[in-house]
Amino acid sequence: MHSSLNRVQSVFGFFTTVALVVSALAAVSVLLFPADETNAVVQLKNVQVVKGRPHYYSTKREEYAQFRFDLDADLSPLFNWNTKQLFVYVYATYSSSDVPGSQVRASESIIWDTIIPATPSPYSWDILKDQVIALLPPAVSSEAVAAAKRNAKRHAKSTKSAKSKKEALATGVLRLRGQKGKYQMSDITGHLAQRQNVTLHVGWNVQPWVGALMWAPGTGTAPRTGGTIVSSEPFDFPEVKDNKKAAAEKRAKEAEKAEKAKASV
Repeated sequence: MHSSLNRVQSVFGFFTTVALVVSALAAVSVLLFPADETNAVVQLKNVQVVKGRPHYYSTKREEYAQFRFDLDADLSPLFNWNTKQLFVYVYATYSSSDVPGSQVRASESIIWDTIIPATPSPYSWDILKDQVIALLPPAVSSEAVAAAKRNAKRHAKSTKSAKSKKEALATGVLRLRGQKGKYQMSDITGHLAQRQNVTLHVGWNVQPWVGALMWAPGTGTAPRTGGTIVSSEPFDFPEVKDNKKAAAEKRAKEAEKAEKAKASV
């Protein structure tokens, strides 16, 4: 006769084997549904080069770029039953050297990103939890129901505000106009003004529940998804915006207003 410990070990070993096989099948099944209809278009709206401290921890003043761009993307084909979330980012490529005759290498810098979670399935934890709470006796589930209602109201409020801002688009569809970049772009040399042949691109990373990460075509490492990406037209960085002059003019106007206020008194 086998002992209880041997039986537990056998059951656990069988469970892990089945879980491994099911996970492998789940990861491979995604390859049967290629997302070739995915498309994204990004265009530059505005760019400025400013001299200052791009980060709070910066120790010196340097030139950095600020962007605004338009983005139209339909990434809904990337969402399937095995998709947990989608990481989308916009990045700029530019020449890493402005010295004539030197070896030119392309540098990349992410200027904006966002995470798009997949819509919850009928078997998600939150939905199953609500179904279980509904089956409990009133005396047991009163506090749980109250907490669930509070969470539902909070979720509905956040969803409503998000829909009003994003026009209630489908999951994976982005329509951004004049979007400001999250991150300021700087260079190791400290100089960006009048750099030439700068281009904006779109990339994404599909993060599944089980399996390998999938990257946008032309970015990251294999495996890659299908789809079409239209990058922006090449452009040049402008001259440095004179913040000192603008600040001096602002201080002069404030001083003039203060003198007028004193004279009126």
